[in-house]
Amino acid sequence: MNSRERILAALNHQEPDRIPFDLGSTQVTGIHVVAYQRLREYLGLPQVKPIMCDVIQQLALPDYDVVEKLGVDVRGLFPRNSHNWKVVNRDVGDYWEYLDEWGVTHRRPKLDGLYYSMVRSPLSDVSVTQDDICQHNWPQTGDPHRIAGLREQALSYRAQGKAVMIKGVLAGVFEMSQRVRGMEVLLMDMASKPDLAGAFFDKMVECKLAFWETALPQLGDVIDVISEADDYGTQLSQLISPRMFRQQIKPRLKTLFTRIKQLAPNSKLFFHSCGNVRPLLPDFIELGVDILNPIHITATGMEPAALKRDFGKDIVFWGGGVDTQDILPRGTPQQVKDDVRRNIDALAPGGGFVFNTVHNIQADVPPENVVAMIEAMRGV
Repeated sequence: MNSRERILAALNHQEPDRIPFDLGSTQVTGIHVVAYQRLREYLGLPQVKPIMCDVIQQLALPDYDVVEKLGVDVRGLFPRNSHNWKVVNRDVGDYWEYLDEWGVTHRRPKLDGLYYSMVRSPLSDVSVTQDDICQHNWPQTGDPHRIAGLREQALSYRAQGKAVMIKGVLAGVFEMSQRVRGMEVLLMDMASKPDLAGAFFDKMVECKLAFWETALPQLGDVIDVISEADDYGTQLSQLISPRMFRQQIKPRLKTLFTRIKQLAPNSKLFFHSCGNVRPLLPDFIELGVDILNPIHITATGMEPAALKRDFGKDIVFWGGGVDTQDILPRGTPQQVKDDVRRNIDALAPGGGFVFNTVHNIQADVPPENVVAMIEAMRGV
């Protein structure tokens, strides 16, 4: 099997010749540039200037030599967006500050700053009205320039035998609304002003559809997986109740996902939501989600064996190969291997599993632990 055949077999709930592996195909399955440079050195590869696929999270796009050495099976397409395009810093003393195309302000500390954090939302004032939402300077997400060169890149990846994934240009309906409105204000809106919260959600669906209706007619025949995301889970529970999700978010996701599948009927839909989302998995499946990412194995309710037993016939598990909160950064190589083997034993049988970490490999992960993870995945 080549890489694409291996991924497609897993996505069709068949056991491939070996477990498929993803590193860096999305902004939630990647590697921090510091960890990436240390990994290259550990592997004896020449140092290069990394391509940043996500400047805000400081994620490096794996180079071809790393992809081949580690046996990565899927490559990602990264349209131009506020995390990788026109990221212009302003000097504000101890920080670099960046005002993105959504009006959100981000800062990264100059001294040992590992990534950017949001510090200001443009529509966080409690007096904001639906007219203010309409009049906000929203980005033109359907601009064809955002996908310039991506078809050629996808064809190049296909020629290498790789599966191809594409992400959108904005965060999830719920998450992007939090960025623009402010998390605490949006949550209060959902409880006390659902029509106002709904206006934000509708705008995000509109922005997403504008992008996908531009991108998928041009790219749908050369991509295998379409990535969407929205974070609902916490370590223990959910950010909003399942009832609130079903009332305010789910109908909008149905509109979005239905249109994506109309535009790219031969691609699989990958959906990322961190934390404990077990109560929402039947909803995700009903909405047409083909792939769940991540498998947040240390969150309440997300035990791999139980998830495989209860949902493994209906959804593919992408991630959950190793705990990224504790074991990968702080464990010994043997502890990493033990964790990987436990998770593979739970998730891989019968297919329907693509190996990746629970979330991005952060800057503090030792390269020997990354190599131990891959060795365990390969049965070494």
